[in-house]
Amino acid sequence: MKAVLGAAAVSAIVIATVGAASASKGDASSVTPDRVGDFQLTDTTRVAHKLSYYQYAPAIVLMSQKDGSPLSRAAAAELAKLQAAYKDKGVLFYMINPADTREAAAAEAASNKFAVPVLMDDLQLVGEQMNIRREGEVFVLDPRADFKVAYHGPLDDRFNRASPDINARPATAYAAQAIDAVLARQPVANPRVEMKAGQALAFPERKPVAAYEEISYSKTVAPILQKKCVSCHQKGGIGPFQMNSYEIVKGFAPMMRETVMTRRMPPFFADPHVGKWSNDTSLTPEETRTLVHWIEAGAPRGTGEDILKTQAGEAPEWPTALGKPDVVVQLPSFNVPASGVIEYQHMVVDNPFKGDAWLRAVAFKPGARPVLHHITSGYMADKSLPPADLPGSSVGSYVPGAGVQLYNEGTGAPVPAGGKLSFSMHYTTNGRPMTDATQIGYYLLKTPPEIIRRAAVISNPIMRIPAGDPRHAEVAYLEFPADALLYSVHPHAHYRGYAVELTEITPDGKETPILSVPKYDFNWQLDYDLAQPLLVKKGTKLRVKWIYDNSMHNPANPDPKLNVTWGEQTWNEMMYFRVNYRWVDETSHHVRNDLQAKLMESRIIGFLDDNADGKLQITELRGPYAALKSRFAELDLNHDGGLDLHELAVANLTRGVAKRLAETDIEQ
Repeated sequence: MKAVLGAAAVSAIVIATVGAASASKGDASSVTPDRVGDFQLTDTTRVAHKLSYYQYAPAIVLMSQKDGSPLSRAAAAELAKLQAAYKDKGVLFYMINPADTREAAAAEAASNKFAVPVLMDDLQLVGEQMNIRREGEVFVLDPRADFKVAYHGPLDDRFNRASPDINARPATAYAAQAIDAVLARQPVANPRVEMKAGQALAFPERKPVAAYEEISYSKTVAPILQKKCVSCHQKGGIGPFQMNSYEIVKGFAPMMRETVMTRRMPPFFADPHVGKWSNDTSLTPEETRTLVHWIEAGAPRGTGEDILKTQAGEAPEWPTALGKPDVVVQLPSFNVPASGVIEYQHMVVDNPFKGDAWLRAVAFKPGARPVLHHITSGYMADKSLPPADLPGSSVGSYVPGAGVQLYNEGTGAPVPAGGKLSFSMHYTTNGRPMTDATQIGYYLLKTPPEIIRRAAVISNPIMRIPAGDPRHAEVAYLEFPADALLYSVHPHAHYRGYAVELTEITPDGKETPILSVPKYDFNWQLDYDLAQPLLVKKGTKLRVKWIYDNSMHNPANPDPKLNVTWGEQTWNEMMYFRVNYRWVDETSHHVRNDLQAKLMESRIIGFLDDNADGKLQITELRGPYAALKSRFAELDLNHDGGLDLHELAVANLTRGVAKRLAETDIEQ
């Protein structure tokens, strides 16, 4: 299909029943599933969690929860006690909310100081398949037995009464006994206990299996796949199989269900509750429910035309919507060995454009996609000539999962005449030798646009992720010296990147998230194009927060024993976030390089200024800048307790910082 912890940062255990839905042709909603399949949910702090990510845990405990309910609040307090009691044994605890909005659940969690994370079952697919009926239902899962439901019922006997007395002393601690049995690898004495207390939870889409058998493959399912999946899953596409018939879909249906439930496919990872995106390829809630319900009903064929077969096509050489490029650049070929470390390859070609050029789109045709990780580029001016009137810019970048960069209508990326185009090629080995000879297609504007599309990078060159840290955070920001319109954003990290968020901090201190990626996927490093440009007012800071998992439980972690710092290779790490925008007060006839320079100056403080107040307190000086602590009083010329840009410049410290930051600009 198309490409797509802590207590306060836990968020996704999606539960997929492997038996209940097919238990009978009738309503199996009263049947507790034997096991749960893989899934992903996002918690109230906008961090996602996938069940299989926690396969290392000796046990996982889930409890249904409802906002505003005295019973849920009492149960949450008791669940927190269990969490504390089993913390040293590695047992993971979560509540799951299938009934309320995320905003309401976040307010409930904050006001009641919930210690156990709340996972939001927005589509109710998890609750449906677990056959949750009431609040307060507890599920104890055994990850070592393929996530077997070892226990289902109340926390203890107090919650097994129609009118529970929460203040009474429990006589039978069902959940604790089940956890102990799972930890000891012993059968649970009471694996299923009837739940009598708690409010009923409504699941409007929960229906007998027979109802889902009526979903039409021809009229409903195939059109969804055609719209959201086939462009990758066709002959010549990047998908691992061709989705060109019902028979193929039927064979891959279980895998498709898993990728949908874990939000790996289609590959678009922005939190749907934050922002709107013009390039959003994700399934709608209704499409998701339809596909999952249809697959769980056995993926019935039904009657009607199979458009995946009758309309099967082939991936075009260049994007259909753009056609043949105006200019095609052939990069030099490079032989990638079967194994080993490959230094970045820097390729330079003559500027292929006649005179000043404006790019409206760039398309990439990798010569060896399996080993080409990314390409970054830039314009190299001819230093023997006077400076060009146009600012130089990137001439396109390629990352996994992306092949086309399309600039907003009315905008363009400038490329001055003359000079060279440079390309930084990052190759990774995959066990067999391959030769890459990538082509890049450029689409040009016929006349100069009014708007110059700009780019800047938010980064932290002194990032340091401690060995073994499962949720390490790094932050940095840019402060805009004038009004701008934000068009597109692009987060980038390596194997330890877990989640990322871009937040707008206006001069009055108000914070609003712009983009949230609850679970970052290194294999699909996407641009996120805003559906409508966002006005970024003068004095506004765009702050990025990256979360990294450097623990042994991160299956992609190259080495959890390392203290990780910035580096180009994938076993190093990056804290990188590109933003594309225009200056409101700039046109192609009135270039404002001064604004760009001021924006870049703000980075000098932005990666150290944790409280985003525009100056550095002594406690914020770290890494190589910790040495300034002994001179702090001397450097603080206005004695306000912080070092601003002027004071850093007087101390002749800004040049070195700017140089270090420039080295992090792997692409723009």
